[in-house]
Amino acid sequence: MRILFFGDVMGRSGREGLAQHLPMLKERLKPDAVIANAENAASGVGLTKKVADDLFALGISCLTLGNHSWAQRELMISIESEPRIIRPLNYPEGTPGRGVYMIDVSQGRKLLVVNPLMRVFVEPLLDDPFGAMEKTVAEHKLSGNLQILVDAHGEATSEKSALANVLDGRVSAVVGTHTHVPTADERILPQGSAYISDVGMCGDYDSIVGMKKDVATWRFTHKTPFRERKSPAEGAATVCGVLITTDDSTGLAVNIEPIRIGGILKQEIPSAI
Repeated sequence: MRILFFGDVMGRSGREGLAQHLPMLKERLKPDAVIANAENAASGVGLTKKVADDLFALGISCLTLGNHSWAQRELMISIESEPRIIRPLNYPEGTPGRGVYMIDVSQGRKLLVVNPLMRVFVEPLLDDPFGAMEKTVAEHKLSGNLQILVDAHGEATSEKSALANVLDGRVSAVVGTHTHVPTADERILPQGSAYISDVGMCGDYDSIVGMKKDVATWRFTHKTPFRERKSPAEGAATVCGVLITTDDSTGLAVNIEPIRIGGILKQEIPSAI
């Protein structure tokens, strides 16, 4: 199976970058499924039904979220009728939506997408993501016909790495999101799961992690409010993602390659199939 995963889609810049580059990437890489983290897709914080529909129209199979899941409150209603949008797995019982989505790929193969939210520097009082994932992998056994992608949304690379090593050999891949900065540690772990600490964002990197520089910088250098609220940078996006290739006999990963296209970061595009 070939899985395309894109990191945090940041506002209009990120959405436009995906719209521009995704058709070429799909044609070149022939993915079986496309997933993106969309917790910043609407105005740089949260997700709306309209924005979600626009992303689905690009051919994205599933949208994951994170700590900004409810920044656009309308999603608390629309998420109930849209299973392709998943919120963090370890939100308390009774929270709207669900934390997993099963994609029917082809020829009986399925891909389970899971979205735990980490706790260090993000949500320290949240339910345990490690325990939530243990329950999930106990209920869904990795195989050639059932593969598992985990979007670990969190700040601390140590926590995301720990989760990946705990799950190694029981999921196809653990991909980190949230920091908006792509890391260079993509690899296959000893028991066969793919891992990267952070995929990076789809957004304008001439910014402060996707936000306009003057507003974000002011917050670090002054003790008074800036004249305007934070808002997403609007330059050309670098679309950041990974291509994960798995073994259809085991569900384990055989390769993970970074994608960086457009904008100002050094370009990385996997070889055509």
